[in-house]
Amino acid sequence: MHLQPHPTRPGQTHRGRIDRYETGSHRISRRGLLKAAGTAAGAVGVAAALPAAPATAVGYAHPGLLHTGADLARMAAKVKAGAAPWTAGYARLTANRHAQSGWTANPQATVYRGSGSPQNYTILYNDLHAAYQNGLRFHVTGESAYADTAVAILNAWSAKLTSLAGSADRFLAAGLYGYQAANAAELVRDHAGFELERFQKMLTTVFSPLSESFLVGHNGAVITNYWPNWDLTAMACVLATGIFCDDGARVEQAVEYFKSGSGLGAVRKAIPVVHDDGLAEWLEAGRDQGHALLGVGLMGTFCEMAWNQGIDLYGYDDNRFLKGAQYVAKWSLGGDVAYTANTRAKGAVGGWSGSETASGAAGVDPAMTRPIWAMIASHYTKRRGLSAPYLTRIAAKAGPEGGGGDYGPNSGGYDQLGFGTLAFTRDRSTTTAGGSSTGPSPSVDSPSPSPSASGAAGSGAAASGGSAAPSASAAPTGTEAAAAKSGGGLASTGSTDLVAWTAATGLTALAGGLLLLRRRGRTRDGAEGRAAGGAE
Repeated sequence: MHLQPHPTRPGQTHRGRIDRYETGSHRISRRGLLKAAGTAAGAVGVAAALPAAPATAVGYAHPGLLHTGADLARMAAKVKAGAAPWTAGYARLTANRHAQSGWTANPQATVYRGSGSPQNYTILYNDLHAAYQNGLRFHVTGESAYADTAVAILNAWSAKLTSLAGSADRFLAAGLYGYQAANAAELVRDHAGFELERFQKMLTTVFSPLSESFLVGHNGAVITNYWPNWDLTAMACVLATGIFCDDGARVEQAVEYFKSGSGLGAVRKAIPVVHDDGLAEWLEAGRDQGHALLGVGLMGTFCEMAWNQGIDLYGYDDNRFLKGAQYVAKWSLGGDVAYTANTRAKGAVGGWSGSETASGAAGVDPAMTRPIWAMIASHYTKRRGLSAPYLTRIAAKAGPEGGGGDYGPNSGGYDQLGFGTLAFTRDRSTTTAGGSSTGPSPSVDSPSPSPSASGAAGSGAAASGGSAAPSASAAPTGTEAAAAKSGGGLASTGSTDLVAWTAATGLTALAGGLLLLRRRGRTRDGAEGRAAGGAE
């Protein structure tokens, strides 16, 4: 597979774009260089995780993570015109305390997440959401005070942060806050005073290495010990870092993991079964609703960032993500869904072991929501012109979407950047998926097709079940390893923080099991690990 940035679109630039490389008397194409980089990234996946493969200089489109230049221009134009629902989405942004230009950063040298450490990761995610929200306000209003605030927050952290520590939860901190940091910085990367190279160094030396390590070694655990969300956080961080830093090897590593990774975050493992009704079951639906919603949001985030660089993962494997997202939407709306019982192995390599069986979809609370649906629904129904009735219904129910600070005070309320009603609502493309079998529709809101888009969506939608079913085209060392072998270094796969999050947002776990929040991860001798904060 070759990853090739698409031609520049209005509102986007390629910083330092290089079409060909020269070494001595030889001229090397980017495609050839990326092929070599992909081979190196594959080698990393089966050998030691660190050090990472050398960075491959590639000019990606900027802005080009969750938001392109066209996206940002659309937000500003719609709000200025007083158009619904963008104005309602913007009202949620301006009401959020993080979106105020008076926010002051509180950077830390080391961020801790997990038991046995002085946890301070709440400081990091609050500051990152403040930077992101101020960045959005800048692009909507053009008022430099918001950009200045975002720049000051991000510069303060890149000047001080040197490490992430704690229990296994440090991998969650790296993944979640790494992709969020990159997205916040992408909004102001060209603004006066932003320390771009220093921020890139922070991403590539503090955040991404932990995420890369997790995708290879899984903290010394057997490959199925960690639910899909652990992989998805790491994948999002590596992809966002690769794009932000114009590093083709990291992008290649993340995209290949989505398609064929060894862990449960790979798309066919996170969404293991496609049913006859056109819906595809979400593995974590057998766990609980909160984590299933998180997974849909993370996979959508991953697909959106890739799409904005011309890589169509939304349509990969005959629109598998669409079918999985439709499944979770129907289930979360209270509908019945099929679930195939599965048993996964748990434990440490060469240490404690066990297994766990999920026999059916967990109960749901129809009031539970996360700000994840607008982006996904708009892609499939507006960009691609596909039928996605459950996504349409749940996106309407969840809107207007807020962001960090609007969904409770605990970490689960900050796992997504949010504000999808403002940022991702779009008018229907004039060219729908019915006329394309090789890639995204050629509209202002979609990238040019890329040779790397292996699974592009095709035309049509399934009539059965109300669901769209179109035809679409390193191992840890030292104390880390020792902790893993004893069982103490592997986080449990339940979540106490999720319980606090649901309580804070007014949701209830009913005695009959409407919301099943199960404690997971008991060791063979009965000891229970700590539940990580709503993200795994």
